[in-house]
Formats: sequence, structure tokens, C-alpha cells
Amino acid sequence: MRIYELGEGTPEVAVIGSIHGDEPCGARAVERFVAAEPAVERPVKLIVANEEALDAGVRYLDEDLNRAFPGDANADSHEGRLAADLVREVRGCTTLALHSTQSYAKPFALVGDVDAVSRSICPHLPIDELVETGDFAGGRLIDHAHTVEVECGLQGSADAEENAYWVIRSFLAATGVVSAPVDDEESPITLGTREDDRVTVYRMLERIPKEPAETYEVFVNNFELVEEGDRFAAADDRTFTADRPFYPVLLSAYGYEDVFGYAADRIGTLD
Repeated sequence: MRIYELGEGTPEVAVIGSIHGDEPCGARAVERFVAAEPAVERPVKLIVANEEALDAGVRYLDEDLNRAFPGDANADSHEGRLAADLVREVRGCTTLALHSTQSYAKPFALVGDVDAVSRSICPHLPIDELVETGDFAGGRLIDHAHTVEVECGLQGSADAEENAYWVIRSFLAATGVVSAPVDDEESPITLGTREDDRVTVYRMLERIPKEPAETYEVFVNNFELVEEGDRFAAADDRTFTADRPFYPVLLSAYGYEDVFGYAADRIGTLD
């Protein structure tokens, strides 16, 4: 774990990149931000989390770090011990965790539950969608208070790295760490692209299981309504159809080992 602290005093704001070692966008965005030597108006802590997995180019060494929180300092696994260290480092901080995905090219946010922190921060991020994970947050960092997770784009892409940097900028502007606006002319993602200045909120309803197969396909787009009876995925020669309407979230052919993703409901907006 590599930690940078900017500003004077005890940080109450934190940014974490590369909880997963196969998602380098967060680490590179943190390093880019720190290298720019930005002027900060309040102290902030920036963390590159799973350095060992990042160096190895794998998601994790022993277990998925984003399913291991709050961790245990005496755990047998590397990620179990690291989770405990990370929780200690961000305790008392409003925290942004940066990720990337195989399912969606645009940034979107996830929180355990929509609360005062997410309501105050997410409308200022360059996102259109916010997902409330609810019962599916167990073991994730967002299961702990004051944490917003952002999927910054497609895993391993240059766009995800660029998006992650501007997500950091917008988050730190929203939390009073930096004063620079996020809609800088250099930014590829701006708040001005959002329709009606609103973030649409979705709530996860259930996992969509994925049986063992040689090949997988997904036929629908994330955050677009799947109607009852629509086919949405296939495993080898078996096709899956919706038994009720739902919105796909994190749905992809190969993003997870045992699930295609999640079915969600659209529950409203954050202005």
C-alpha cells in the first residue's frame, strides 16, 4: 500500500485506487494527480491499495480485496490483512474508491445506501447513474460509512485512466480539497453532458447467476430496461430470458466468474 498525504493537518478526505490489481486506472490517476503538485485547501490522503496484485497484473493474490472488508490484521490472506490496514487509514474520512469494469464504458457510482454523503457528493461527479447496492455491499469498502465507489470505464483502457483522473478532480472539488472546476476544457467528461442535471438512481435487486460454460454472451446494455420475455444472455447454447422487467447493472460476459451481473430497479433521481 502506497500513501500520499497532501496539505497540513489530519486528512478527512481520501481517495483509493487499484483495490483490484487488474484495474490500474486508479493507481495511475492517483499518481498523475500527485505529480501535478496541486494546491489543496484542506488535507487529503491518496492511496494506491493493492500494490502486490497491481505489480503481478492480477485481480488479487489470495482473495478479492473488495469482498474482504473490514478485514483482519491477523488474517492468513494478503487481502484480509490489507483490508484491515485500509479501513484504519480511511477511518473518519469521506472516501472515493476508483474501479474499472468490463461492462460499461462511462463512469458511474455505487454506494451501499443513498445517504447524506452520497446526496451531497454524487451530483457533483461526472456520472449519470448511481447504484445503491444495499444487501449486496457485504465485504465491499462501500459497506462502510462515507464511501463512494466509481467505476471509471472499461478495464485496461486509456479512457478509464483519463476518466479516473477527472473523477478524482471532481470528487476533491466537491469535498472542498481543490477549487478548480471539473468542467475544465481539457476534461473528456463534464457535468454539462448530464440531462437535466440529475443523477438517476438504481437499486440492486438480485444477482444474475452464470452457470459453467465454454462461452458466454450478453445481448443487452447496462442501465437500459430489459422487458419481461426479452433474452438478455447466453451460456453455450442455453439462452436466458427475463421473467420480469429489470435494469442490468455490471452485466457482462466475463466480468465475474459466477454471475453475469445484477438486476436492478430504477428508483428515482438525485438533483
